[in-house]
Amino acid sequence: MAVYVDHAFLHGEWGIWSGGGHLQADTAEELHAFAARLGLRRRWFQHRPGRPDRDHYDLTAEKRRQALAEGAITEDRGQGVARRRRVRRATEAAALAARFHSPCARSL
Repeated sequence: MAVYVDHAFLHGEWGIWSGGGHLQADTAEELHAFAARLGLRRRWFQHRPGRPDRDHYDLTAEKRRQALAEGAITEDRGQGVARRRRVRRATEAAALAARFHSPCARSL
């Protein structure tokens, strides 16, 4: 399991977020635990139902530096897209498998 920081706000003027990025992880539990260690509030968590691959916290430049110092892995846009695609496919495969292994599916 790992925690990742991208370069989302590294370039350009993003106000308070300039120089920051998105904090993501392999699991929601790991993401929330790491975010808590950084002092991030749970209400700042951004979640899209049905898309756990997009779950994240936004980071300021200082929190980005802190996350990297605490062991987060930096990733560029291409690496992040590839990782999220793998997560999405694994989630979809697990949901499909659960559907076909449910008691209702066996009765068909």
